[in-house]
Order: sequence, then structure tokens, then C-alpha cells
Amino acid sequence: MKKFAKIFIVLAIAIGSALSFCPLAFSYMVKYKEDFYKLYHVHYQQYPDDCMENIYWLEQAVRADFANPLYARAKIQTKEEWEKYRNLFQMHLNLKLIEQHMRLARVYDRRAICFYDAPWKDEYMANLKKAKSCYEAGLYYWREARLWSEKASETKFRFLFLEDLTNWEDENKRIADAELDYKKILERELVRVSAEIEKLESMGRSY
Repeated sequence: MKKFAKIFIVLAIAIGSALSFCPLAFSYMVKYKEDFYKLYHVHYQQYPDDCMENIYWLEQAVRADFANPLYARAKIQTKEEWEKYRNLFQMHLNLKLIEQHMRLARVYDRRAICFYDAPWKDEYMANLKKAKSCYEAGLYYWREARLWSEKASETKFRFLFLEDLTNWEDENKRIADAELDYKKILERELVRVSAEIEKLESMGRSY
């Protein structure tokens, strides 16, 4: 994750500069978790900058406070619903962060290194290491998603279903039932990428 820290800092400065022209919008509209989540969006054709922008907004959402329950993304009437809502939201944000890191990894991931790639060894090596760091970051977010899913699946919520958040409830159930397991996917990708990096390290620079 450290490898992308400088990129995120530059991105944060650029976004902050853009929003500085409208201070009221930034201080009022983009303040709570729900506000930052609205800035997350997925393009049909998603480029690295789009992924990094989404990662930035999602990270801000993870750290931000929740808005008043009146402005939640679901109808909240009880303290139990409010607690489960917060757990599901945190789980969902971490799942989206995994997806965005995997999308970003695919940009840099050369899935099969061949002998004729030797002249571009250094470039491919740098890209594969970026892909590897994305997959490693995904594992961190998966641990977080699992943690919040466990909180949202506690016994006291057994008969509580937030109908306005059917997709989040579905994600939670799939995690609980082990139908959704990003750990397996990410670890498989890490093994493959590490093998490709080792292949490049053993190469010369010509063929």
C-alpha cells in the first residue's frame, strides 16, 4: 500500500484544490460517510485514474462519521437497525475497496511472462510489483470486510433484515456462507504474480 501513498497524496491535493473553489459544498455536502460514498462511481471503461479516485473516496468514506440516521441510505427506526446498518456499511465499503484494487491490479498485471518479454524486463517487473501490492492491499480490506460482516451477523440481528439494503444483506450472507471469499481469489493471484516476478528475475535482458 505504501507504493501508492504518493499517488494518493497527489490525487488528494488535486481533488482538494478543485473543491476549494466551492468551500460550502465541501464543508457541508462532503462530510459524512454517506456523502463520500456518493462520489464513488464505476465507469464502463475504467482507467487507472478512475480506480485511484474511487479508492480515495472510499477510503474517505471508511474514515468519516455516519450522518444522522434520518439521512441514512436505509429507513432506520430502531437502535438495532442503526447498529446493523453501520456494520453493513463498513463491510460494503471494504468490499468495494477490494474490487477497485483488483481492477487497478489488472491494469499492471501481465498474466503470463514469455521468454520474448526479456527486453522489457524492468518495465514488466515494475508493473507486476504494482499489481502485487494491489492484491496485498485487497487482503487487508478482506480482513476488514470479514470483521464487519461478523458484527452484522451477530445473534441479535438474526431476524433483522434491512429491506432497503438488500444487496448489502446479500453480500453479508454470502460472506457468512463462504460463498464470497476474496481471500482465495487474492491469494491465488498473489501466488501467480510472485511466480511471474521470479521468472522475470531469472531472465536476461535480451533474447
